[in-house]
Amino acid sequence: MTATYPFSAVVGLDDLKLALVLNAVSPRVGGVLVRGEKGTAKSTIVRALAAQLPPVEVLAACRFACDPSAPDPECPDGPHEPGEQAVTRAATLVELPVGASEDRLVGSLDLERALTEGVKAFEPGLLAAAHRGVLYVDEVNLLHDHLVDLLLDAAALGTCYVEREAVSVRHAARFLLVGTMNPEEGELRPQLLDRFGLTVEVRASREPSERAEVVRRRMAHDADPRAFAARWTAQEAELAAGIAAARDRLRAVELPDARLRQIAEVCAAFEVDGLRADLVTANAAVAHAAWRGSRVVTTEDVRVAARLSLPHRRRRDPFDAPGLDERLLEELLARTSEDEHPDDDSDPDTPPPTGDDPTGGPDGDGGQGDGQDEGQGEGGQGHGRADGGRRGDATSGGDTQAADGAPAGEPRGDSRPREASGPHESPAGAEDQEGRIQVAGVAAPYRVPWLKVEGLGDGASGRRSRARTPHGRTTGSRAPHGPLRSLHLTATLVAAAPYQKERGRSAPGLLIRQEDLRETVKEGREGNLVLFVVDASGSMAARRRMTAVKTAVLSLLLDAYQRRDKVGMVTFRGSAAEVALPPTSSVEAGAARLRALPTGGRTPLAAGLARAAEVLRVERMRDPDRRPLLVVVTDGRATSGGDVDRAAALLTGTASVVVDCESGPVRLGLAARLATRLRARLIPLDGMDDLIRDYRRAS
Repeated sequence: MTATYPFSAVVGLDDLKLALVLNAVSPRVGGVLVRGEKGTAKSTIVRALAAQLPPVEVLAACRFACDPSAPDPECPDGPHEPGEQAVTRAATLVELPVGASEDRLVGSLDLERALTEGVKAFEPGLLAAAHRGVLYVDEVNLLHDHLVDLLLDAAALGTCYVEREAVSVRHAARFLLVGTMNPEEGELRPQLLDRFGLTVEVRASREPSERAEVVRRRMAHDADPRAFAARWTAQEAELAAGIAAARDRLRAVELPDARLRQIAEVCAAFEVDGLRADLVTANAAVAHAAWRGSRVVTTEDVRVAARLSLPHRRRRDPFDAPGLDERLLEELLARTSEDEHPDDDSDPDTPPPTGDDPTGGPDGDGGQGDGQDEGQGEGGQGHGRADGGRRGDATSGGDTQAADGAPAGEPRGDSRPREASGPHESPAGAEDQEGRIQVAGVAAPYRVPWLKVEGLGDGASGRRSRARTPHGRTTGSRAPHGPLRSLHLTATLVAAAPYQKERGRSAPGLLIRQEDLRETVKEGREGNLVLFVVDASGSMAARRRMTAVKTAVLSLLLDAYQRRDKVGMVTFRGSAAEVALPPTSSVEAGAARLRALPTGGRTPLAAGLARAAEVLRVERMRDPDRRPLLVVVTDGRATSGGDVDRAAALLTGTASVVVDCESGPVRLGLAARLATRLRARLIPLDGMDDLIRDYRRAS
């Protein structure tokens, strides 16, 4: 078996190391969300941490890792008798794959055995396996929302509940939760972000010496993993002992009222929603004090905790990036720490860890991974280090910004936005007299009409079009295809009732066989692939029209975010069309590309439609169950690029919407003709408000 890459040997990543250690010291902190680009050793360091956690004592015959000294009274394998055999094992690391089902996560009941044999048989899931260990979720932003909800509920409550018809099972599920994500592949929704205790942003180091050290150590590990791990044995043992000692002293750490008021004032000043931020910051500050060897929480502990717990809770708009105003934090801490005594009541027998990171190492900072995650994180970047020293910016510090650095703004209900203005905006968005390409500004997004694909689909759960989904209202029943997941009790009883006499029923209750079982058919809503085809030609830049067009598309992107869609964007101008954004779950990336979209040149409408047809053809092979919705934003003019009728024919059968951008007293109706060719719904750009009001009156 390949030796795990040592935690102490990872170069830099001080913020992430500290956040993981604080959760190892106190699981009440609530887990860590690691945001970062690919190849930054996110997975490597999480796997390395599990090896440093203290071993746990469990009952040998219990599938739910009950503690012999305090077994769970409601354990499905219980009740446990005193004196049962116990074993000591290492803390487990359980990885939740992106494609996991709900039953795989929480466990499942064997309904067939329950009904036909009267046996309450429960198969534990990954939450049970992670109890008293680490649950690692790679690409957590790609998990379905209902799975993330179940995961975070269990992490917050320390208990997993499984409900199937009239059968209910619960078991303990306390674990250190670590999620990783690449923001380029889509953000977690703010309400889910808030459920993670701490967040850390990691980036690859730009320092050549650090990058060279990463490669050097990674190559040494790959050449002889065991020999490389042996070089770090002393540092790993010191880290494990430090975590165990901090756990032991955690209960003795005092959180003075002055520091508690300080935490409350900081959270209130940053205008975070709810009180979870206050609780997480308090628990993280206590854990940091225990890790330092102190018996009292100080302002430095609060500073470290706030920098890790607040950035992701400041998002006000889906296109905002997490961030923290460092200057405001320092002002608040300075104003509220006047009553703090300078002396630190540390335990003289447990000096705080030293070195440049929470672990130290024979060569200073540490190195690289386990073969799963090439590359390495940003060296030396840290909020609060293990010794309370240097502080960096683990997130994109400063005020909350949109994906491209500009404020995203708030939706304005039915009101049309005013055109954006400012020194960075070009007034028309067209080529100027010298032929330079201009970029139009974008105003604040607004609500748009509800666009949907007709019929009944089978795509991933979302909020746009009707579909058969695992969750939703029950619309019927059917014989199960494969294992029974959701029993339709009434239909099962109806199917079994006519055969009771020939089956020899002589006692109360029905005799049910496997062929009688029926599963529920549920209808909910799915997310679609919304492909925008945007006219960026010179005709769209006239009369500041492109600003209105960009704002409309940004509003549609926001709607796609809220309805759990994938998005893509094709633009056409000059003599060709290009894929500005391949289909992705990252609506933020779409907003950033839209803001930077240049305009000018001729109008190759046919090329834009043909390119859209090719994108949909490829995406249909990748994800055949996700139905597309084509949104064409144009004034309908076609001055180059081929036959529009032939290109439109390539999109036959695709649900489409044409947003008519034509304006002025004299209109040619070209967009309406395009809508007829595509059999699409026509929406005038300057009439979206009227459509919204009509929809509300109809509702």
